[in-house]
Amino acid sequence: MITPADYEFFQRYLKAQSGLVLQEGKTYLLESRLLPVATHFGLPSIAALAAKLRQGSMEIGKAVVDAMTTNESFFFRDKTPFDLFSDVMLPTLLRNRPVTQPLRIWCAAASSGQEPYSLAMILREKVGIVAGRKIEIVATDISDDMLKRASAGIYTQFEVQRGLPVQLLLKYFRKNGENWQISEDIRRMVTFRNLNLLHSFTTLGMLDIVFCRNVLIYFDAATKGDILDRVSRNLRPDGYLVLGGAETVVGVSSKFTLVPGQRNLYGLAGSQSAVVAA
Repeated sequence: MITPADYEFFQRYLKAQSGLVLQEGKTYLLESRLLPVATHFGLPSIAALAAKLRQGSMEIGKAVVDAMTTNESFFFRDKTPFDLFSDVMLPTLLRNRPVTQPLRIWCAAASSGQEPYSLAMILREKVGIVAGRKIEIVATDISDDMLKRASAGIYTQFEVQRGLPVQLLLKYFRKNGENWQISEDIRRMVTFRNLNLLHSFTTLGMLDIVFCRNVLIYFDAATKGDILDRVSRNLRPDGYLVLGGAETVVGVSSKFTLVPGQRNLYGLAGSQSAVVAA
C-alpha cells in the first residue's frame, strides 16, 4: 500500500524528472508499474523504492521514469497524420526546398519506433519524388530500453498486425523466429537518440517536420507551453508540427497556428505553411 506521503513524493519526482503529471487517484497505476521495479532491485516494497529515490539513486530513478512513461505505439497510428505527411507536407516541402538541402524530420517520444519507421516506409514508397534528396529522420525517447528495442526493429506478430498494411509487412520485414524484423535499409533511415523533452532541443538542429504526438497530454499547461515554444525555435519558417488527436496549441502556445482545413497540423504563426498546405 502506498502512503499519501510516498504518493506525493512520486508525483513531485516524476514531474521534476520527466514532466509527467501523475493525477490523484492513480494508486493502482503506480503500484502496477513500480512493484516490478522494486522487485528487480531486490526491494520489498514501493516504500523502500521511494526511500532509495530519496537517497538519490540515479539507476533506480531512471527505471522508475521508464516504468511510468506510457509506451503505447503502433504502425501508422491514427492514419491521418501519415496521409498528411505523404500528400501535403512532403510534396510541399520538397517543392520549396533546393535538391541539395536535406529534409529533416523529428519524431519526439518515439517509443518502440513504429512512428519513425512508418514515415521511413512512406519515403521508400515515394521514391519517385524523393530520389536524389537527403532526408533525415531523428527519433528520440526518454527510455534507453525503448530506444534499444526501436533500433533493433523487432516486433511481435500482434504488433505488426496493428495498423501495418500486409503489403508493407511483406515488402519491408522478414521473419525473425516468432517475430518480424524491419529491413536494415529502413532501419538505416532512422537515427535514435535519448532526449528528455524537459531538456534543450538545440542539439537537434533546424527541422522541417516535427511529430510530437500523444505526449503533451501527460504534461501540465506550463510544461506544454515551454516544450512548444522550444520546438518553434527549432522549426524552419515553413515547417510543420503534428500533434496527437487529443492535443492542441490553443491556450497553450501562441507560436503555432492550425493549418486551415487540416486536423492537428500546425505551422508557425504567420508562416506560409500556416496559410496554405498544398
